[in-house]
Amino acid sequence: MLQDLTVKVKSGNRKLKSSDPSVSSLIAAFLSRVNATRFSGMDYEKKGSTSFSKGLLQSEELYRYVLETCVYPREPEPLKELRDITATHPRAVMATAPDAGQHIAMLLKLINAKKTIEVGVFTGYSLLLTALTIPEDGKIIAVDMNREAYEIGLPVIRRAGVENKIDFIESEALPVLDNLLANPGNENSFDFAFIDADKINYWKYHERLMKLLKVGGIVVYDNTLWGGSVAMSEECTPEVMKEGRQRTLEFNKLLAADPRVEISLAPLGDGITICRRKH
Repeated sequence: MLQDLTVKVKSGNRKLKSSDPSVSSLIAAFLSRVNATRFSGMDYEKKGSTSFSKGLLQSEELYRYVLETCVYPREPEPLKELRDITATHPRAVMATAPDAGQHIAMLLKLINAKKTIEVGVFTGYSLLLTALTIPEDGKIIAVDMNREAYEIGLPVIRRAGVENKIDFIESEALPVLDNLLANPGNENSFDFAFIDADKINYWKYHERLMKLLKVGGIVVYDNTLWGGSVAMSEECTPEVMKEGRQRTLEFNKLLAADPRVEISLAPLGDGITICRRKH
C-alpha cells in the first residue's frame, strides 16, 4: 500500500494521505510509465481487467508467467473475486500483489500462525488471505483508518465464512499497538504480522512488534522496493516518489542492522521484507 507522500505544488509542499485520490493516481501513473518503458510492445488487451502489474521482474511477460503458472491456478475463489472487485477501484495500486500474497500464505502455514496483526487493510485482499489460511479459532487484529475501503471487500469476506476471525479496528495503528502492549499478556503472543501502511511509521511499528511477536514469529513489510525507486538516483526519481523512497531507504537500512531479526527482502509485488524474530 502506497501512502503518505509529500507532493510539490506551486504554493509549496502539501501533505497528502492515501485517502486523497491524487496520490494513488500519481503513483499509478508513475508505475504505468515504468511498465510502459520496460514492457513496450505488450498487447494491453491480453492483460485483462484484473492484471494491474506491481511486479518488478524484467518483463511483463515473465511476471504474467509467474502469475498464470503458479499463482492464479491456486488462488482461492474468494480471493479472485476480491481481486476482481479491487481492480476497478481508482486506488487499486494499493492492493497486495497476488504473488506476494501467495508467499505470505505459505509463511503463515509454515509457522502454524494462529494469532496475527495486520496494519493497513484497504479492501482486504491480504486480510482475507490470512483469514482463509489460519485455523478456525485463529484471530486477526486488523487496523486501518479507512473503514470505507474495508467494507468494499467485507461482503466477500462474509461469503467466505471468515469474518468471525477478524477484529477490524478503525484507527491509527500506533495507539492500537500501544494498547495491546499495555496488557502484559499480549507480549510475545503474536505469531505473525503484516504491515502495509504509512512508511513514516514503519520503524515505530517494528519496535512495538518486536515486543508483541513471539520469538520465531514473523513480520512482513510491504513496499520495501518502492516501485524500484530505491535503486534510482535522487535526480532520476520522480518527485512524487522521493519522500517514500527516502523513508524506504532509511527503513531498509535499519532493518538490515537490527540484530533482533533475520531478514529476507523478496522481490515480490513491490518488494516484501520478511523478518523473523530471533530473540
